[in-house]
Amino acid sequence: MELKIKKLGPEEVDMSEPVSPTGQYFSIPPAVCIIAVFEFENPVDDSINFEGLIMDTIPRVNPRFTSIMVEDENGEKYWKRVELKAEDHIIVPHFPDGLSTEAYDDIFADYISDTGMEPFLSTRPLWELHVFKYPTSNAPGTVFFKLHHALGDGYSLMGVLLSCFQRADNPSMPLTFPKFRLSPKPNIGLKSLIYNVTQVLTGLQNTVLDFSMSILKSTFFEDPQTSIRYGKEGVEFQPINVTTMTFSLDQVKKIKDRLEVVCIIYFSFTSAIYIYNFRNSFFYPTNENPHI
Repeated sequence: MELKIKKLGPEEVDMSEPVSPTGQYFSIPPAVCIIAVFEFENPVDDSINFEGLIMDTIPRVNPRFTSIMVEDENGEKYWKRVELKAEDHIIVPHFPDGLSTEAYDDIFADYISDTGMEPFLSTRPLWELHVFKYPTSNAPGTVFFKLHHALGDGYSLMGVLLSCFQRADNPSMPLTFPKFRLSPKPNIGLKSLIYNVTQVLTGLQNTVLDFSMSILKSTFFEDPQTSIRYGKEGVEFQPINVTTMTFSLDQVKKIKDRLEVVCIIYFSFTSAIYIYNFRNSFFYPTNENPHI
């Protein structure tokens, strides 16, 4: 997917925010996009005001969602503020009514694959919201974001997403998380000192090993093909599929308690990859599509 960046003269460029080095890297063809899928327990109908929710919230949270990427005469990239139009970003596809969930599964898979391969227009901010109102085997209604990775990394984009949520007990308040406090460990003298020294040495050892492996893999070695890593040239130009895994709240709580954390999204995803690799330890044939 290629992003064509418009070249402007110095007087036309808003110099207030240059594109970060990471954003410039992700804008190099083929451009990298993020697809985030949200499945609803209830059908998605016209009573949900996506236009009001998204158009009133996202522009206030992150100005990049109302900007396009432009390039000056020296090749430097900048974010230029433009007018945001809901019809350009909130897309509701229409398909035949009354089909089976299996048929809608195939329609949704083809639709999200085609959407993921379409390039962004350089004259619009680099994001889209797609509302799929038809029931699939996974959910009665599905919504997914398509975001250009130049808008931000995972941390900043999660911040934008959480800023769109409200507290159930007080919708006027922003979403908050409880503070996590570790239970104090008793200080028992020499044993506590030995424990702390061991923890420090273990952390140093893991840091040296991880850094060394990163250097070796970036210069001499290559990660093997797995059910997650496709490992073929040109994979970014191939169609994509969506694989769904379901975890119960008890399993998520178990991960949270074992890792002693509050935010368990990343850790649950890491565990999901491990389980998926363990259950599907095979290489993709060259004629199959990679999964996301």
